[in-house]
Amino acid sequence: MNIQELIISKVKEAVATIFEKELEMVELQITRKEFEGDLTVVIFPMLRTLKGNPQLIGEEIGAYLELNMDQVIRFNVVKGFLNLVISESYFMDFFNGIRTQAHFGYVSAEPGSNAVMVEYSSPNTNKPLHLGHVRNNLLGYSVSEILKASGKKVYKTQIINDRGIHICKSMLAWQKYGNGETPESTGLKGDKLVGNYYVEFDRAYKEQISELIAQGVDEQQAAKQAPIILEAQEMLRKWEAGDTEVVRLWNTMNGWVYDGFNKTYKNLGVDFDQLYYESNTYLLGKDIVAEGLEKGVFYTKEDGSVWIDLSEEGLDEKIVLRSDGTAVYMTQDIGTAIQRVKDFPDVGALVYTVGNEQDYHFKVLFLILEKLGYSWAKHLYHLSYGMVDLPDGKMKSREGTVVDADELIQQMTDTAGEISAELGKLEGFSEQQKQELYKTIGLGALKYYILKVDPKKRILFNPKESIDFQGNTGPFIQYTYARIQSIIRKADFDYESNVSPTYELHEKERELIKLMQQFPEVIQNAASNYSPALIANYVFDLVKEFNSFYQNVSILGADQLEEKIFRVQLSKKVGQIIEDALVLLGIQVPERM
Repeated sequence: MNIQELIISKVKEAVATIFEKELEMVELQITRKEFEGDLTVVIFPMLRTLKGNPQLIGEEIGAYLELNMDQVIRFNVVKGFLNLVISESYFMDFFNGIRTQAHFGYVSAEPGSNAVMVEYSSPNTNKPLHLGHVRNNLLGYSVSEILKASGKKVYKTQIINDRGIHICKSMLAWQKYGNGETPESTGLKGDKLVGNYYVEFDRAYKEQISELIAQGVDEQQAAKQAPIILEAQEMLRKWEAGDTEVVRLWNTMNGWVYDGFNKTYKNLGVDFDQLYYESNTYLLGKDIVAEGLEKGVFYTKEDGSVWIDLSEEGLDEKIVLRSDGTAVYMTQDIGTAIQRVKDFPDVGALVYTVGNEQDYHFKVLFLILEKLGYSWAKHLYHLSYGMVDLPDGKMKSREGTVVDADELIQQMTDTAGEISAELGKLEGFSEQQKQELYKTIGLGALKYYILKVDPKKRILFNPKESIDFQGNTGPFIQYTYARIQSIIRKADFDYESNVSPTYELHEKERELIKLMQQFPEVIQNAASNYSPALIANYVFDLVKEFNSFYQNVSILGADQLEEKIFRVQLSKKVGQIIEDALVLLGIQVPERM
């Protein structure tokens, strides 16, 4: 039982003993810096159960804790806030207990426990990954790692949107204008080559619409009658009918794209345990609709289409099967969810990392699965996130104005190189070591800048601002880690020997230990809220506290050997927690900077 749990238990015991009342919950928080104390019991919520003066109630509970807890050495009450001072020995015992513990705060999954499947990325195969995909991938990967650290078994997955009219547009444009180009012949990544033809299709399509309008055709009709769109629609029909030539081209061009995606994923540092393809799943769910009709979950309209009425739940009617018997996206998503649980029977929860424009879709999907009677449907979560905006406006795939993920990674690496060169701190690095460091800093900057923001909020992404070596940035945190490693390298004494339990803590040492103590709870909160931002903000606070310690307390130059030993031990453990926190964000740490 940690100190917080112990205090909560003892406060309930105090209330039962003194006031003969039962408290359901106790609000506990870190004591504000302007007051003496380490942990604060908030008295005001207790007034619903205990009638009386909050000051006097606080005094009585404080006196009980001081008498009945060795860890509480004194207290003070300020306007209904009971501030508790925790003993030095408690903090020393705590630190010595975690000092040699690998991955403090991480919890292993219990054998036989339910797994969580996290879906992210899920791109279309007609264009390369862009900045929007970057946020999606970083969020999905980080949430997966945080869930693992919180004690869950996790499967990372994506569903690749490899069918539909958008794919046929790229295929048709390549047939018309490609002259047999391949990634090998052009030196382009496959996803970029295919993406270029998606842009080329749009150019030709607009040209044909303009020509039809010039001939007197109304704009709406021109968009439908343009020869190239009719050809793309015919190509889709042939693909769905299994036409040999179309399917062969589809396989070839999708193969190019998958190779390109895999290079980007490797560059970005994300991975998957299982891949699903829309071309294999688009027929799933139709049999489930038939079952739902029998159960009365769905109903049929006069034209033969199948619907569900969710108006009682504050939503509206939703189609699940067209009148011609073809599926809609909702049908496919119902079938895919059920298929995933069949494929991985230990899955008890699913997390979908998808932009907030799909909020309504997922409310409907989750409700349908619940109504169909699947027990795991109560544990579905839409990890909804906001758009990533740029200082110069929105991105458009069709017009080729997206911020390409590979180019963004390279830009971040180059910017990190420029700033590092200006700071002039890379003496003794080989050229290869410099390039590796620039990539570590650049990617760290990108990932931290995106993940420190609550997923639901929009982001205005500024690459230059993200690589600042000061402030709430990835490079600032990485630099602090590198500083700690430098301290450890310079320690010319045995810093692993035990320090006396009666060692007198400096105020800055105490503050650091208090913050370290919070890490396990932060991981659990980040997991239950699906929020990497909680990890990012915690590690920034830890780094700020360490830098304050570094500036105010002599480490290697301390007067006593015991002080040197303890301060190096403390620095080393802070470094380990920084590294473990950044791993949960997918960020690497450099040993030197």
